[in-house]
Amino acid sequence: MAWENQTLNSDFILLGIFDHSPFHTFLFTLVLAIFTVACVGNTVMVLLILLDAQLHMPMYFLLSQLSLMDLMLVCTTVPKMAVNFLSGRKSISLAGCGTQIFLSVSLIGAECFLLAAMAYDRYVAICHPLRYQVLMSQKLCAIMVASSWILGSIDGIIEVAVSLTFSYCRSREIAHFFCDVPALLTLSCTDTKTFERMIFVCCVIMLLFPVATITASYTCVLLAVTRMGSGEGRSKAFATCSSHLMVVGMYYGAAMFIYMRPTSERSPTWDKMVSAFYTILTPMLNPLIYSLRNREVSRAFMKVVGKVKCAL
Repeated sequence: MAWENQTLNSDFILLGIFDHSPFHTFLFTLVLAIFTVACVGNTVMVLLILLDAQLHMPMYFLLSQLSLMDLMLVCTTVPKMAVNFLSGRKSISLAGCGTQIFLSVSLIGAECFLLAAMAYDRYVAICHPLRYQVLMSQKLCAIMVASSWILGSIDGIIEVAVSLTFSYCRSREIAHFFCDVPALLTLSCTDTKTFERMIFVCCVIMLLFPVATITASYTCVLLAVTRMGSGEGRSKAFATCSSHLMVVGMYYGAAMFIYMRPTSERSPTWDKMVSAFYTILTPMLNPLIYSLRNREVSRAFMKVVGKVKCAL
């Protein structure tokens, strides 16, 4: 079997994004700064929502799961890239490559379904506010979150199991900064067309179906908001929904660009740039978007800061 011929000592080479020129060293430092902000921002969001009783609502529970997924995603790619850059070694073991594939694919898939669940939550809150506690119960919220994690993990298991059974007899240099399935498949000497079609079908399900749900939810929300008599209620609804739509647009646009194009049309440079956008930059932007545009989150943060000042 192909797997037997590829021992754990058969390392791949991650070509990465940066060389050691002064400009690339500056960019690497910038990525580390973004990584730090992403880790701190998402950790703070999770802790605020966990510790503040007033944020124990479905909307914020879903937001905490989004922050947790973003935190895990950025930690899947950047630390290994940083270690390789600083050490001068670019290798990654077969087991390490498989781990990156599983985590990245699982988290990307889980986030797709979670964003759809967040859109449904906003639809219920704005279009059916009097029935919100019934239509968006804690049980249903937990089921949606668990389903997002499970469906994402199933996709990750399938992709890592199949991709690592192919023979990689060509160059073992992956033109990427982490083990991404499309970049890995270009190195295979096995016919991967059937697997690529399967990935495309998975992407249709995991990207387009949630997008359809989000579109339908926000169409109803937009109609409901335009009918609101209260200017304050209208502005609050627009602020909440626009934050979510901003995240959806950035995330889905980048994911579709990466996973829904045939191998023949891929450019390693563009793939790396877009992948860096949704695996590094987006996890930093999400907590900033939601915290800066959400009064409850800002209030909870200021309350924690006040407690810390009093303790000092």
